[in-house]
Amino acid sequence: MVDNITLIGMPASGKSSIGSALARQTGYTFLDGDREIERRMGMKLPDILAKYGNSEFRRIEEDVNASLDVHHTIIAPGGSVIYGERAMRHFRELGEVVYLQLNYAAVAERLRNLQTRGVSMAPTQTLLDLYYERIPLYERWATIEISCNRRWPNGVVREILRLTGIPPLPKTAAVFSPEEGSAP
Repeated sequence: MVDNITLIGMPASGKSSIGSALARQTGYTFLDGDREIERRMGMKLPDILAKYGNSEFRRIEEDVNASLDVHHTIIAPGGSVIYGERAMRHFRELGEVVYLQLNYAAVAERLRNLQTRGVSMAPTQTLLDLYYERIPLYERWATIEISCNRRWPNGVVREILRLTGIPPLPKTAAVFSPEEGSAP
């Protein structure tokens, strides 16, 4: 059985909401990588980025993620984790790495303010630039790829369970609705 699952994808792809639902349905622990960075640094992500800049933030992010020692955990790291080779190799050693694919239009619609969200990107970079820069990296590191376009989180969770072979806990109630995986 798969020991851990790491969810990767663009900011707003659903890593945290799908990860939380997946943890509830499997009995695994849920670990939000951004919250772990904030806990270890004693400050919020936007403040870390403002104080240290992108390069140092990505070093911190890689160090935190590469040091995780977890079992039976659903890990939802920040979207920029894919720049850290050491962290991504570590995630592959821990278990499956699931890329939650989301098209650009959906990402742009879901993201409102990149600065308050704490998105690591160059000052002159647009969201579209960032999207096209990251897609090949998500694809490189993923062991499983799942489209989240026009799908409810429950459908994505069921697909992850099917592809990883992790059984859901008995009598787990639906976390989201409707029951099927297609969004309206």
